[in-house]
Formats: sequence, C-alpha cells, structure tokens
Amino acid sequence: MTKDLKDIASGETGLLRRPPRLGEEVYNAIYAQLMSLKIPPGGRISVDNLVRELGVSQTPIREALSRLEAQGLVIKTHLIGYSAAAQLDRQRLEQLYELRLLVEPYAAARAAEGMTEDAIAALETVDVEMRSVRKGDARLAYGQFAQSDGLFHDMIALGSGNALIHETLARLHTHVHLFRLYFHSRATSDANDEHALIIQSIKARDPAAAERAMRQHIERSRRRFMTIFQAE
Repeated sequence: MTKDLKDIASGETGLLRRPPRLGEEVYNAIYAQLMSLKIPPGGRISVDNLVRELGVSQTPIREALSRLEAQGLVIKTHLIGYSAAAQLDRQRLEQLYELRLLVEPYAAARAAEGMTEDAIAALETVDVEMRSVRKGDARLAYGQFAQSDGLFHDMIALGSGNALIHETLARLHTHVHLFRLYFHSRATSDANDEHALIIQSIKARDPAAAERAMRQHIERSRRRFMTIFQAE
C-alpha cells in the first residue's frame, strides 16, 4: 500500500481511520480509467484487481463503484459483479440532444432572471477551473474537464429555480457519457468559449441572450460529438 493511501492513526485512542481524501482519490482513479477507456464500455471491473492496483482495501473501492453506479457509469449485476456501462449509440445521443435543446435553453433564460450573485460567482469559479485543466495526461485532464462541464450545466439547471428540470438533467448524466464517447481536444477549448457567452448573458440578466447562447452551445456540442458516427 502506498504511503498516501495507508490508514493513519487517530491519535491517543490508537484507532485507525482512513485519510479523509482516500475515498475521493479512489473514486477519481477509477473514474479516470472509465473516461480514458482503460476500462472499456461493457468491460468487467474486478474489485480484487483494483485493490492490488490502487493498494487499498475493498471498502473504498466498493464505495467508489457505488458512486459511479449512481452516475450511470458503472452497472452492478447480481451474481456477476461490476462492469462499465455501455457506450452511447447514435440514436441515444440524438435523443439526449433533443431533450437538452428543449430544456437547457429555457433553464439558462430562467437562471438569467433568478440566479443569485453568489451562485453566479460559483459558476464563474467552475468556468475558471475548466480553463485551467490543461496539464498532465491528456485523457486524465479530459475526464476532469468532463466532471466540471457537468457541474457547470447542473448549476445553471439549479439556478433556473425549477427543481424538475434540475432533477431530470441530473438523472441523465449526459456529460460524463458524452466525453467518454469521443476524445476531442477541440471540445474543451470550444466549450470554454461557448460557456463564456452563457455566463456573460446570465450576469447581464438577459434571458433571451442566455437562452440563445445555451442553444448555440448545445447545437455546436452535438455537431462535435456526432462526428464519431459520420463514418457509419
């Protein structure tokens, strides 16, 4: 077990506890493998292999897999175990974008009207984080961007004030699946530029501009990710 991931003593009691960040580190490690397709869509996920690879016990591994299952990236089958979720097909991708175009531009317009200043500041913070994800392994950075991208859109949906819109979009887990579908370096830089227009419109309290900017972003995103199916 590596020093980072070892259990540490909790002081005079002599009891052991896991480092607070251990669960998050394990989750991020498995998430990166899924996003980089090191664990391919539909591939079996061995808990024992992950234990040996990451140098941790089964407990944080299973906790991370349960979290990934809730996100739709992992599937648990009775008596079989865990596997990576299947990849999006063309029909499913088109349906996801149809729904996004119906819902997200409206959510952006409502966010421009009612999102608090603190929430807008938090949205800008996420935007800055996305722009700074450029170092290290390209696939790992891409997975980090995907997480932040999902959070960016989730915050706007929440800012719309419509709980059903927020819950619907959250259940789809659209963004992690999209970025797992196709590794494309331009997707990050182009999305950053499009996000900037959305934030600008929300800050200006301009619902029409926010709706237009979100619609343009989703339509351009659809064109980027549909290129994976062009050869079919």
